[in-house]
Amino acid sequence: MPAMTLTEKILAKHAKTDFVEPGQNIWIDVDILMTHDVCGPGTIGVFKKHFGKAAKVWDPKKIVIIPDHYIFTADKMANRNIDVLREFSQEQNLPYYYDVGTEKYKGVCHIALPEEGHTRPGEVLLGTDSHTCTAGAFGEFATGIGNTDAGFVMGTGSLWLKVPPTMRFVFEGTLPPYLMAKDLILAVIGDIGCDGATYKAMEFDGPGVFALNMEERMTLCNMVIEAGGKNGVIAPDKVTLDFIDSKNKHKVPYTPVYTDPGAKFIYEKVYDISKLQPVVAKPHSPDNKAFVSEVKGTKLDRAYIGSCTGGKMTDFRAAAKIMHGHSVKIDTFVVPATTEVARGLKTEKMHGKTLEQIFLDSGAKMGEASCAACLGGPSDTFGRLNQAIRCISTTNRNFPGRMGHKEAEVFLASPLTVAASSITGMITDPREYLA
Repeated sequence: MPAMTLTEKILAKHAKTDFVEPGQNIWIDVDILMTHDVCGPGTIGVFKKHFGKAAKVWDPKKIVIIPDHYIFTADKMANRNIDVLREFSQEQNLPYYYDVGTEKYKGVCHIALPEEGHTRPGEVLLGTDSHTCTAGAFGEFATGIGNTDAGFVMGTGSLWLKVPPTMRFVFEGTLPPYLMAKDLILAVIGDIGCDGATYKAMEFDGPGVFALNMEERMTLCNMVIEAGGKNGVIAPDKVTLDFIDSKNKHKVPYTPVYTDPGAKFIYEKVYDISKLQPVVAKPHSPDNKAFVSEVKGTKLDRAYIGSCTGGKMTDFRAAAKIMHGHSVKIDTFVVPATTEVARGLKTEKMHGKTLEQIFLDSGAKMGEASCAACLGGPSDTFGRLNQAIRCISTTNRNFPGRMGHKEAEVFLASPLTVAASSITGMITDPREYLA
């Protein structure tokens, strides 16, 4: 039997066949379908239109609904979306609806999914959000789909898709203390472009990858969609399995899958990460790469630390390490991705202070766990860019209007670079604060 990549092996397993190849169209069984408040109502509408108003979903335990995008707002339409999710979850008796305003509320779906034990090696996870590919960090096939496909999955538990070819990115060397996974993925996207991985799997490998913790691996996989990728994936190792087992609240069995020796990749690139400099993406595209040293001194109006790419505990530890003992010179917004992260900020200490206190003492503003300004949202969204200002952010997209105002300029960077820049009010190399 021909050798297969990790992505191909997962899809073959879920197509109940021994072998698949790139370009092949197959039916696959789905393990988890996730939707949220932006696309959930549309997905539910498709499901009811085609399966009937009284139809039942294919498996209530395999549907996860997480409101997170437009939730802390007075906007009536946004609030109505939550009502639709709530009514549907009650009607279908869905156990994994994490309702806002309750103890079950979690925050950003891509971080809440692993926290709540919904990500497992060897599985297929589909979601109505392009950054669903984040879960590929756990050795599974995870990708975003549209409302129509999601409505079909909701009723059948299966989907027709094309097997993507796989690109392989190998990170050699030791990661310097002034770099994070955000720098690595921005470097990759800058090299191949926003369409460089269109409908392709991006597999990350090498000692530099497996030295990263799970949160940093999630950052790598999160942004493959910014290169046009179908999915990102990292083979599971002991770090992965230990994390999964600690979160597997539902005791669901799983089987890890690995790339076969001799598997064919359509593209391979090796990076020596020990030689990489801090990276930013300039407006208005994630592939508009520059080294921080090239744009150092660019004046800023705002700094933002949060989102599924930059709102995890690892991200905040990095930012706090730099911001401790300093005052910010520009408006700085700190938004934990989930309520679990928010609790961590209130309890974990550095230099005798909680991380939250370090941020507050610096003059930063703390928001509630959510997507907040990452997708712009209603005008009263915390941290939203309502003016044509210049912001440096740990978010994952900097297209015009992405964080609010269509004429605002957004620079993407690691939490280390954003934190250093918040202190000076201009783009700053984090190495200046890590000497």
